[in-house]
Parts: sequence; structure tokens; C-alpha cells
Amino acid sequence: MSRTASAAAVQAAGCVAWRVGPAGVEVALVHRPRYDDWSLPKGKLDPGETLLACAVRETAEEAGLAVRLGARLGRVSYTGPTGPKVVHYWAAEVRGGAFTPNDEVDELRFVDLAKAARLLSYPHDAGVLRRFAAIGVPGSTVLLVRHAKAGSRSQWDGDDDQRPLSSTGRDQAAQVTKLLPLFGPDRVSSAPPVRCIDTVATFAAAAELTIGIEPLLGEAGYWADPDAGVDRVRALAAAPGVTVLSSQGGVIPDVVAALVEESGQDLGVDLADVPSRKASVWVLTFAGGRLRAADYYPTPTG
Repeated sequence: MSRTASAAAVQAAGCVAWRVGPAGVEVALVHRPRYDDWSLPKGKLDPGETLLACAVRETAEEAGLAVRLGARLGRVSYTGPTGPKVVHYWAAEVRGGAFTPNDEVDELRFVDLAKAARLLSYPHDAGVLRRFAAIGVPGSTVLLVRHAKAGSRSQWDGDDDQRPLSSTGRDQAAQVTKLLPLFGPDRVSSAPPVRCIDTVATFAAAAELTIGIEPLLGEAGYWADPDAGVDRVRALAAAPGVTVLSSQGGVIPDVVAALVEESGQDLGVDLADVPSRKASVWVLTFAGGRLRAADYYPTPTG
């Protein structure tokens, strides 16, 4: 697709919403009477909305499901009745909700992956489903957050670990606070520096989660023993559910590179140049004890 066509395309987002039923993994499909089709829950981006927030909202509106996001499943482009459209998809664990038929969607079905592949009306949806199947249902997810911008080092006379966020950093931390709930974290950890703690403190307080301090995952502790630092991240990743870890730019690239390398898979990460902008987030998805997806969000707006 050309840049011009892509810019003119309607932007949308949706989910492969999954749960584990009695017979195994099931995904949600919706039937739209207007088109008489079966598809994945999705919808158009609202003004000022992020794609990640859109995916969660549209899944709630179309399917009545409350979800938490996981691995990014890519995007599909096609021309619909109203013109070109680009839809961005995420895997999403169903956490609750109830479906109510409406004019837009009159039926919701949870089906296994094989039946979903047969029932879906469009090949591009089937491709998204295959990507979900290839990653697998996560055993755990780690959200690796680079701290937001801090005040100038040259203008700070105290202990560098006590250097606070700048006004720009506080704005970035506010954006992080909006992003993290979309992934439904179960716990929050942070490297010792105040700027790392304060980047996730507002979210943790709102979610009523205590921040665990991880000395091995600040720059001083990590580079004293990098192997121990990576082992500590592995230990955090072994906990079921979703863990937030706020750390520093001197740690995150090395940790991501080590985990990607040991995964033995092509996860699309350049090991020689792992990015880690301030207030950026790596979403690391683990299944079967191994890293299966590594998604980088250079800003907390996605």
C-alpha cells in the first residue's frame, strides 16, 4: 500500500479475545447482520484515542467483553464498503463481561481455533488467527517500562538515584498511567531510582498494587552482575499473569537482547540496536517458559 493510500485509510483496532474453556483455548467471533459475516471484534479509532485503547473499547462494545491486551498480532489492510481500512490487532485475555445482542452484532460465539478458522468470513482475519496460534496462550507477560524523563543530571547535586522526574517526565508518566491498565497488570516492580518508581507510582496506587523494589535491575546493580539481573527478570516472568517492571536505559536493551537471543526465534528485534526511549514500553510475552513475542512501544501512546 502506498503512503498516500495508507494515510487516507480509516484506522481501526480489534482483538483476538481468548479464554480457556473446558475443551481448551477458545476465541470470540462476532456475527454482523448487516454484512452476514463472522469476524473478530474490531472498530474505528475515535478522535484522540490510541489504537490500544480502541482495541479494548471496541471489543467491549461489539462483544461485551472486558479484556486485557497481550501480544501485538500485526495489522491488515483492505478496501471495505466505505473505502480503504487498516485494522491493528492484539491478542487479549477475556477477564469478564456479558454479551447483549444489538443492531451491529447479533451473535457472539466462543469456538476453538480450528472451528474459528473455518467460521471466519475473511482470509485476512484467518491470518491474524494464525499469528495468535503461533505465539500461543501466554503463561506470563512482562511490561518493561523505561522511566520517564528526569531533571538534568548536571543541575542535580544529590544522589543520582534521588533525581526526580521533570515536568515533561511527569506528563510522560501520566501517559504511562493510561497505558498500563490496558494490559491488566497483576503486580508492579521497579529499579531503585526515584525516577523509575515515580513513572509507575500513580498507576500502582490507582490499581492498589505495592511496588516491589528490584536492586538488581537498576543500572548500578545490574552491571555489577548482568547474569544475575537477567535471572531476576526470568524469575519475574515465571509468575503467572502480568508484571510491570520499571527500569533504566542502561539495563533494558541488554535484558531484551538476552531474552530474545535465548528464545531461539526470529522475533523481529535487532539485537545490535535494541531501542529504549524514555517512557517507552517493551511488552514481552512468554509461553511455555520461553519468550514468544517482543513488542516495542516507543511512546506510551502506542
